[in-house]
Amino acid sequence: MGSKEGEGNGDKTEKSTKTATEVGRTFATMFSDITFRKKLLETRTVEEFKEALVHQRYLLTMASQHRHKSSKKYSVHSVFLPPPQPPQRKDFFSVGKGIWDDIVRRFPVYPLDFTDGLIGDKAVGKYITTTIFLYFTCLLPTIAFGSLNDENTKGVIDVQKTIAGQSIGSLFYALFSGQPLVVLLTTAPLALYIHVIQGICDDYQLNFKAFYAWTGLWNSFFLGLYAFFNLSLVMKVFKRSTEEIIALFISITFVLDAVKGMVKIFRKYYHGHHSHDKTASLVSLLSLNTSIHTDLNTNVLTTLHPQLQIDSHMDAGRDTAVLSLLIMLGTLWLGYTLYQFKRRPYLHPYVREVLSDLALPISVLAFSVISSYYFQDIPMSKFRYNPSENLFELAQMDLLSLGAVGSAMGLGFLLSMLFFIEQNLVAALANAPENRLVKGTAYHWDLLLIALINTGLSLFGLPWIHAAYPHSPLHVRALAFVEERVEHGHIYETIVSVKETRLTSLGASILVGLSLLLLPFPLQWIPKPVLYGLFLYIALTSIDCNQLFERVALLLKEQTAYPPTHYIRRVPQRKIHYFTGLQVLQLLLLCVFGMSPLPYMKMIFPLIMILMIPIRYNLLPRIIEAKYLDAMDAEH
Repeated sequence: MGSKEGEGNGDKTEKSTKTATEVGRTFATMFSDITFRKKLLETRTVEEFKEALVHQRYLLTMASQHRHKSSKKYSVHSVFLPPPQPPQRKDFFSVGKGIWDDIVRRFPVYPLDFTDGLIGDKAVGKYITTTIFLYFTCLLPTIAFGSLNDENTKGVIDVQKTIAGQSIGSLFYALFSGQPLVVLLTTAPLALYIHVIQGICDDYQLNFKAFYAWTGLWNSFFLGLYAFFNLSLVMKVFKRSTEEIIALFISITFVLDAVKGMVKIFRKYYHGHHSHDKTASLVSLLSLNTSIHTDLNTNVLTTLHPQLQIDSHMDAGRDTAVLSLLIMLGTLWLGYTLYQFKRRPYLHPYVREVLSDLALPISVLAFSVISSYYFQDIPMSKFRYNPSENLFELAQMDLLSLGAVGSAMGLGFLLSMLFFIEQNLVAALANAPENRLVKGTAYHWDLLLIALINTGLSLFGLPWIHAAYPHSPLHVRALAFVEERVEHGHIYETIVSVKETRLTSLGASILVGLSLLLLPFPLQWIPKPVLYGLFLYIALTSIDCNQLFERVALLLKEQTAYPPTHYIRRVPQRKIHYFTGLQVLQLLLLCVFGMSPLPYMKMIFPLIMILMIPIRYNLLPRIIEAKYLDAMDAEH
């Protein structure tokens, strides 16, 4: 150790009195940072390895001086956010303070949203694959819900307008939002509200475009009030368990949409032809009975000939139904298999990652080609396309009476509750601590931006959009670098870092807009069963990290197979199952209102989401001790 005294005249940090235990503790602290481990894996030489060690030691020293539990390095604009505190009453009366704080927080890193990650290992490839993935995850649901809007509004809002609204809205959001990784989309609840508006207009002989525009304007007005009075602070009282209930509910709605679509196909092509065949057979037999007295030999053949044609039509209908089911399941199987391919030992790791990122586009293209080319003799259900002469026609706002405008205000208020919850909840899920996003949040500013975007969409009769689940967390996941770790025999994936950029959202928005040039062909080569397979894929991939779904699965496992999660180590098993049962009851309550066949009952399900806050804070602590609830609501 004496030779060290003569090395480095100014190096006073190196001590020769450290014991082996202290040295081991120091290195254990350094290697506990997964970002540092990732950096070490990328070093090429011994010198780079040493420099990384020295730099990590410096970060730990600075962190200890400032009493940080962990240090996160982010260029010269590192953002250290204080732990969230429950909102106070005075916070809601500081008008515009939340919007201003969001702008101050996000504006310094705005240029970095365009430049980060352009130079680096696998960065460009990551951006390209994520853009393609995001393009398909936005375009295909837009086509599906656009087709639904076309049916509900009798062609007033069609696929073409839905794609145009999606492109314009998401483009503005990608440019100006504080959380560019959040994905905007028109969703099934929004299609439901559009259907309700059409029903009201039919019942009371109102102009649909005018009533739709007024509803959207009132919705934007209330959203603006929520943003200026900092109501997004309410999301701090949403616990992880409540967010997971709503997230699982959204996943269930995707499954339900796929099942409903497939049931329609079977009713139209399978059972429809079958019942028609029975009627036609009866008519054929009757005609055979009446003609037997005139010319038996001739008329038997002429009577059976139409029957043979009906049989062929019946077989074609059944072929369509069965093929549709196989196409839907095949899209799901191929997409999810490729999504899981990065965990397989085959091929190069980079190839596995690319295949995983492009799982959805590959599965959609593959089964679209299979159904449209190799089975072109079998008719498939496809979305309807009605070319619009003018996509941007202003609504005539003066066509409604004051009473109709007041009715639109009530509907706009209920719609604003849905927007408020969905936008803030999805943003919170995308910015979850386990995603390791470091540039900060902008809940209030983004809510105001959503209001401004939907104001324009409402005036031109384009479908509304808001933050979409699970597309937003999947977007974060696609831009993430993941590390696998093994704990007690269980393999876990942990996000090391995420490329926080606007380029992928911008690229996908532009591609969605250019897709208007692909109507009706080749986009109409994509049959509806492929879209239903997409819904199942999105639902299945979104429950990977849903803790509620994992706890429900525990009910089917033996205790020795339980994963060593934080809540299993801290909470008694019976309390875990009680908590899971209470969450399932809340989920069922949400499903009863959100999936009710009564349209007006569905309209109030956002209020049920709000009701879950007092349930979590006032009712559940009376059944399960607060310390156990907090442990199960913790992140790790």
